[in-house]
Amino acid sequence: MAKYGYIRVSTVGQSKHGNSLDKQVNSLLIEGVDRDSIFSDTFTGTKVDRPEFSKLCIALKEGDTLVVTKLDRFARSMIQGAQIVNELIGRGVRVHILNIGILDNTPTSKLIRNIFFAFAEFERDMIVERTGEGKAIAKQKEGFREGRPNKFTKVQINHAISLLETNTIKQVSSMTRISESTIKRELRKRRGA
Repeated sequence: MAKYGYIRVSTVGQSKHGNSLDKQVNSLLIEGVDRDSIFSDTFTGTKVDRPEFSKLCIALKEGDTLVVTKLDRFARSMIQGAQIVNELIGRGVRVHILNIGILDNTPTSKLIRNIFFAFAEFERDMIVERTGEGKAIAKQKEGFREGRPNKFTKVQINHAISLLETNTIKQVSSMTRISESTIKRELRKRRGA
């Protein structure tokens, strides 16, 4: 019955909100996790793979305890957190989230988990609802266009297309800083029109 810890830090703003590497390590050491049993990943919000967390999940055996400072250290959302916690508990692993408590298969823990994850689900549904309402309001405004705004103006795109008469797509992309894929997409659109 071993105790493992997991920490994750972002390369951007890692010291904010008590999420710094040192603070997380110290919290785990205070909880009795050996330094050698702490797994650590560093990544930004755009990078989703967590190789050390994957290794840790393989190492965890029935009766072991996983200690993390906060749920968001190993999950990108409450829903994902619920899935991971439930999967680990199903394997007989106790999950100790320092700002929540110990989650295992006891009736009290199940109640806490169900309440906590029900609120998480409710929060997610409210966000989806508010997003939908915001979109509905935005659609009523004149000139609404769903999706990202165009990076380049019609004039810039027309100029790039005209340059293709004497240059390759690669050369035009280099001159205009418009990606080759954008130029090709525009050409396909114009051929189809």
